[in-house]
Amino acid sequence: MKVFLRDKKISGGRKTLYLDFYPPIIHPVTGKATRREFLKLYVYEKPKCEADRDHNKETKILAENVRAQRQIFTQAGNFGFLLENHRKKDFLQYFRDQAEKRKISQGNYDNWLSSYNYFNDFTKGKCLMEDVTEKLIGAFKEHLLTTTSFKNTKSKKRLSQNAAHSYFNKFKAAVKRAFEEKYLDDDHGKRVKAIQQAETEREFLTIEELNTLAKTECELPDLKRMALFSALTGLRWSDIVKLRWNELQHTGGNGYFIQYTQQKTKGAEILPISDQAFSLLGERLAPTDLVFPNLEYSAWLNSKIKDWVTSAGIHKKITFHNFRHTYATLQLTAGTDIYTVSKLLGHKQVKTTAIYAKVVDKKKIEAATKIKIDF
Repeated sequence: MKVFLRDKKISGGRKTLYLDFYPPIIHPVTGKATRREFLKLYVYEKPKCEADRDHNKETKILAENVRAQRQIFTQAGNFGFLLENHRKKDFLQYFRDQAEKRKISQGNYDNWLSSYNYFNDFTKGKCLMEDVTEKLIGAFKEHLLTTTSFKNTKSKKRLSQNAAHSYFNKFKAAVKRAFEEKYLDDDHGKRVKAIQQAETEREFLTIEELNTLAKTECELPDLKRMALFSALTGLRWSDIVKLRWNELQHTGGNGYFIQYTQQKTKGAEILPISDQAFSLLGERLAPTDLVFPNLEYSAWLNSKIKDWVTSAGIHKKITFHNFRHTYATLQLTAGTDIYTVSKLLGHKQVKTTAIYAKVVDKKKIEAATKIKIDF
């Protein structure tokens, strides 16, 4: 693709400047092949004075800069027409749309929506694609690290670092997606360092607490089955809620297993599950039917988990994801090696699983210090 700067005579002794694309490009608005982009710039055909000559010189420099920019864009698969058309697109609406895509069958919708809300507050409700720059992204990062949590406006408690870490990652993912869809000329977030995640103790249930919970009634029986299924398999909400019967298979020698694609990482997985885990699924339906068709992830759903846990006499802050933590911690406590646990959880790297090993080590240390003798 080549881009040339051309001129054409118009009225008043002037020439209009335009770009000539070869071969032709497809105009994103008309859908037709075109070779011309008029720049709305003109020069004097025969300058009569110094001011005319200065005008011609400055205008040609400007036009040449545009030509060079278009040449770069065309080599990258973008075109000046397209970028100019997309620069005015509402990034806030785009971000909100990206969040809404996570609403169905994905457990991170709330985080995406919160990220959008903080960015909307930061930009005061106005941000076009052309406003998304490395500087803006860096400023939003600092805003997340210093702003007050929406949940604690009265106490003016600062947003936690881990919440800021999660929201900033969602925002950068939206920016990257906008670049991939050619709304942005660059992934401006790639040069802005992520917010570091603070190391926290991951809450989990002991085997005694899990057994107690299994014997306690829950207002939503399907939610109880899903939670216990997660504790027995380590599956995330997003993978359980989209699970279909044709993904559950059985072999005579190896028992039941799930062949699925992780919603979060898109990795293809084969996960062995126990007979007890399979028994929680109920009557097998048509191959393409969802195993758990009746629930959507929400804050309300987590409130029902809280009620269920409290009624079991367990005083821990438990959300649905903590059942996955429970699976990982109990596997390591039972002596399963960390590499195997990592594979069962679908982690790409063992270091992601190491956080659970630290929890187990802490419990071992606590147990060791309980035995004391008097000298």
